[in-house]
Amino acid sequence: MGRNQHVVPHNGEWAVRGEGTQRVTRIAPTQADAIEIAREIAINQQSEMFIHRPNGQIRDRNSYGNDPYPPKG
Repeated sequence: MGRNQHVVPHNGEWAVRGEGTQRVTRIAPTQADAIEIAREIAINQQSEMFIHRPNGQIRDRNSYGNDPYPPKG
C-alpha cells in the first residue's frame, strides 16, 4: 500500500502532496485538475485520497486500496 494523497491549496493553486511529507508532488491550476492527478496516483499506489477545502479542512476522501470497512450489500 502506497502513501495517501492529499489535494491541498497551494499559493493560489492546488497541489497534490503525499502524506507525511511537505514536498508537493504536482501543482494544478484547479482543484478538479489536482483531484484527477491525485486519483491516478492513489489508484496506482492502492492508497487513499483526501480532498481539502481552501481553509485546509478535509471535505472528502476516497479509498483505492484495501478498504478495512468495505460497503455491505
